[in-house]
Amino acid sequence: MNLTQETKAKDIAEPTRSGSSHTRWWIVLLVVCLLAIGAYVFLIMAGEGKSRATKQGPDSVARGVPVVAAAAKMSDVGVYLTGLGSVTPINTVMVKSRVDGQLMEVLFKEGQIVSGGDLLAIIDPRPYEVQLTQAEGQLAHDQALLENARLDLERYRVLWEQDSIQKQQLDTQDALVRQYEGTVKTDQGQVNSAKLNLIYCRITAPVGGRLGLRQVDPGNIIHATDTNGLVVITQLQPITVVFTIPEDDISGVMKKLQAGEKLSVDAYDRAEKNKLATGTLLTVDNQIDPTTGTVKLRAQFANKDYSLFPNQFVNVRMLVDVKRDATVIPNAAVLRGTQGTFVYVVKSDNTVTVRPVKLGPTQGENIAIDSGLAVDEQVVVDGTDKLREGSKVELGVRGGNTPRKGGR
Repeated sequence: MNLTQETKAKDIAEPTRSGSSHTRWWIVLLVVCLLAIGAYVFLIMAGEGKSRATKQGPDSVARGVPVVAAAAKMSDVGVYLTGLGSVTPINTVMVKSRVDGQLMEVLFKEGQIVSGGDLLAIIDPRPYEVQLTQAEGQLAHDQALLENARLDLERYRVLWEQDSIQKQQLDTQDALVRQYEGTVKTDQGQVNSAKLNLIYCRITAPVGGRLGLRQVDPGNIIHATDTNGLVVITQLQPITVVFTIPEDDISGVMKKLQAGEKLSVDAYDRAEKNKLATGTLLTVDNQIDPTTGTVKLRAQFANKDYSLFPNQFVNVRMLVDVKRDATVIPNAAVLRGTQGTFVYVVKSDNTVTVRPVKLGPTQGENIAIDSGLAVDEQVVVDGTDKLREGSKVELGVRGGNTPRKGGR
């Protein structure tokens, strides 16, 4: 190889070694950077873990699920039958005129409370006063004829006894007297009718109650055949509620009624939150509705504060029995699952166990437990969604967030 060829070979080899050296240098730099980043992330995570552990303290792992518990108590619980009802007045009367005439005066106000016999309106009495005068005049005329016929009859009897007239003439006069007597009775009926019409010109309340809206204004001509009438009176004190219960509960109610017991009935509003009135059961209907399987009952309420209004929808609760010394817990403690109804009972070691229970009657926010729970046992009423059999719990005060220690 000559000098020229050696120089070319050296020029080719030197760039190759230089490129390989630069590649190794970049690889070393990349590895160093990755190691530095990994070390930084590791140190940061380790610091955060240590800080979290410091904040939580050494007891954080052993702390249980925060819950609220309540102790089962012994109490008397009422057994109620519930139903949907409607307020029904004892009497609802449409006041109508019994004679035709012009309405002269209206003496009531809409919504007024009236008593039976109170004067409500006056119809023009003058046409009926004229009728009374005519009837009395006709009566006086016919009474005079009757009196004259009776005098003639007495004369004819004397003459007949003296054999001065025939018996036929006496009988004819006797028949005339009876005819006039009938006419006088008819006239007396006309007089009484005219007097009655005058009484009907003064329209009075047939029953006590609350007046509705006026249907006719003064000055109008009203008739006895008018369909609307003058006003409607609804008796509000006392008032009744008609409600229904299932047919399976009829026998128990009938036993109470036949024994002479007064069953208490409470009426609640549509939301079943506010008690409107308390009354007593009056009677039970005489047949069951086959389409619904229910029977109607009627309860009476004094309604002194007018809290019940006709046709108002109410929820009815009727007390039929009282369960004495029952075990009672809040409704919120009762859970339902595939195994039926159950509660979480807090044991002395602050763990919970699932306890199946048999439910009894409900009263307000509490429910009676027929079996499965003893008095003074603690049941969880809040925080049950995070519990399982054997879960560790930390009890809190009901209505607050302050936890407390201990199982009781």
